[in-house]
Amino acid sequence: MDGSPKIVLPHGGFKNLIAYRKSDAIYQGTVIFCRRFLPARGDRTVDQMVQAARSCKQNIAEGSAASGTSKETEIKLTNVARASLDELLEDYCDWLKAHGSGEWAQDDSRKMAAREFSRQHADWGDWKELFETRPPETLCNLMVVLIQQTKFLLDRMIAAQEADFTKHGGVRERMHAVRTAARGEDWDKGVYSWLDSAATAEELASRVESVKRQAEHAAWSIRKRKGWQR
Repeated sequence: MDGSPKIVLPHGGFKNLIAYRKSDAIYQGTVIFCRRFLPARGDRTVDQMVQAARSCKQNIAEGSAASGTSKETEIKLTNVARASLDELLEDYCDWLKAHGSGEWAQDDSRKMAAREFSRQHADWGDWKELFETRPPETLCNLMVVLIQQTKFLLDRMIAAQEADFTKHGGVRERMHAVRTAARGEDWDKGVYSWLDSAATAEELASRVESVKRQAEHAAWSIRKRKGWQR
């Protein structure tokens, strides 16, 4: 396997992410909820809820696509996705309050069943029938659970992305590493060619000593720069 530094890291594949699949279910479910239970015209809440749900899904996708060249962008967009869920969660909780309904308690059997269902089902096809048939109070509470679990997954994604950024750095750092590696390879070839062109064994030995002195000087500079001097 080629161990040389890479500028563009592996990226994409967002459709396989559980967080993305759940975000798609959140978006599709929100569209149906708004269509069934909110006014078709004159209510800005509809646009706000649909846009917040879409923002989560799209920012996960865009962050995944950008991750190959910009870990900073990936982290930023994943945070935007999470913030969109915070906004959407508030809308669903507001609907429950405005209609005299409460959020299911943590020990409510319906809440526990919803958590288990959400843990086992990430795809919209598993949720579609529920959103097309259940009453709004039930759907709001189901969405609360689904959003909370997706936020948890996004928190884990952000932590992993930050760790990856710490390990690999940004695109400028990777480009520098690639250039440095390339210069090192060129130096190796140049040194070998210079040694190989020696006309006698004595001249070869003299050139080897010269290379050693240059290498020692380079090592001294590196130790000084990295604070390894005693």
